[in-house]
Amino acid sequence: YVNHIQIPAFLCRQTDLLIAAGKTGLPVNIKKGQFMSHDSMQFAIEKIKSTGNEKAWICERGNSFGYNDLIVDATAIFKLKKHGVPVIMDCTHAVQKPNQTTGVTGGDPSLIETIAINAAATGADGLFIETHPNPTTAKSDPHTMLQLDQLKPILEKVMKIRTALSN
Repeated sequence: YVNHIQIPAFLCRQTDLLIAAGKTGLPVNIKKGQFMSHDSMQFAIEKIKSTGNEKAWICERGNSFGYNDLIVDATAIFKLKKHGVPVIMDCTHAVQKPNQTTGVTGGDPSLIETIAINAAATGADGLFIETHPNPTTAKSDPHTMLQLDQLKPILEKVMKIRTALSN
């Protein structure tokens, strides 16, 4: 069962893929490429909506900073929300350290909580957080994975922030 389509960051400018995803009628979560500005994501949204599908989402995951790092702009969620679609924060891929000298993408999962809290405080509509009971044995992205038992305390903080902001 498929309940939404996710477009990977490196494919977020591929018109044929976006059109095909839009034609499914399912919500389409477009991960913003690390090389894309916030404003340029409007074009990807327009491609989804051109199919009659109004269910486009944007997923923020940081921007390239030099050759070995990503940064998350504290204003990113605010800027992306101007497009009028739900904005999701990818808290785990945003902590990647790409292009490492070993040929394996690294990461700093100690930053996941900070990114999640920032996203909640700036109005994100959802969080994308990859978890695993033992990240070192995860088959994918072990260097950016959150240990499963660390998720609940982070989500409790996030919910307190969202509750405080809604009052």
